[in-house]
Amino acid sequence: MNTKTKNLSTKQQGHINKWQEDKGFGFIETEVGESVFFHVSEFKAQRRPKIGESVVFTIGRDNQGRLQAKQVQELSFVQQKMAQKNQQIRKRNQKRSVQAEFEEGQKKRLFLGIGFYGVLILLAATDKLSWLVIGWYVALGFITYAMYAKDKAAAQNGDWRTPETTLHLLSALGGWVGAMVAQTYLRHKSQKPEFRMTYYLTVVINMAGLLFILSGGQFSILEALL
Repeated sequence: MNTKTKNLSTKQQGHINKWQEDKGFGFIETEVGESVFFHVSEFKAQRRPKIGESVVFTIGRDNQGRLQAKQVQELSFVQQKMAQKNQQIRKRNQKRSVQAEFEEGQKKRLFLGIGFYGVLILLAATDKLSWLVIGWYVALGFITYAMYAKDKAAAQNGDWRTPETTLHLLSALGGWVGAMVAQTYLRHKSQKPEFRMTYYLTVVINMAGLLFILSGGQFSILEALL
């Protein structure tokens, strides 16, 4: 072998150009045209080597200090393993990305809920909204969150489920913040497009009702309920 082989630990490619079955050794022709000795004990496939097949190997030394091919593996096997590893890396990175987006969405929705309650408190503090309305929203928020939690537990245990119409009704009446937090942190009812669209509709309906109250509408029914 000439001096072209410098890094003994670097993976190299080549193909088996000579093989003596009876003696259990052969030679690999490298990509630069060198001929490297290898013994069958260094061939890692569960079969005998074949002339002409492509292999991956490293350069080492035998007991007498002579250069020879070590850790000889089928190129197709190595490529398959690398493809599987790359696929696992892509899946792991994709999962991390999805998780990061989910956690960012959690923060945004939590801030949105807190901001909404903050606006309600500000309106009540400036006598533009009754504190009864604040109490109503807070109570419905907790009740709605609890109903989502109960429904998720029922889904996991195979128990009687809460009708979706009930969840949407609670949201429309003022519990939409609790529903949003439950969908985000409990990961319940957060993947069904039809349910999500109806949920957004309940938010619009509730906001319309709130604007009606702020514009001078009557809420005597609400006061009577409370």
